[in-house]
Amino acid sequence: MRLKHLLIAGLAIISLSGCSILEKMVYKIDIPQGNYVEDRQVDKLRVDMTKEQVTYVLGSPMLVDSFDHDVWNYLYHFKTGRGKITTKQLVLTFAGENLKTVVGDYPLNPNFATPLDR
Repeated sequence: MRLKHLLIAGLAIISLSGCSILEKMVYKIDIPQGNYVEDRQVDKLRVDMTKEQVTYVLGSPMLVDSFDHDVWNYLYHFKTGRGKITTKQLVLTFAGENLKTVVGDYPLNPNFATPLDR
């Protein structure tokens, strides 16, 4: 009788530990959201670029401030299937139609302050 109880307890422990193994075998998708921006795209930005030129280089912004249309936000959120989260942000400020400042998680090109020839 005692052997029967030990066998049942052993099987219960093995079957419960199997759940954690099964959890690692289940595929979970990666979830990318927002604007995926690469460093090489940010390297192309220059002061005094027009909004049209910036849109050509980076694409449409994820968020344009409702009260200040001269601030564009490029946001990227990536969550792996295992739960690791990566978030990046790029904020562009315009004066009228021309780009003035860029701040965020991307390094700026040293030539950013040199305007493009028009």
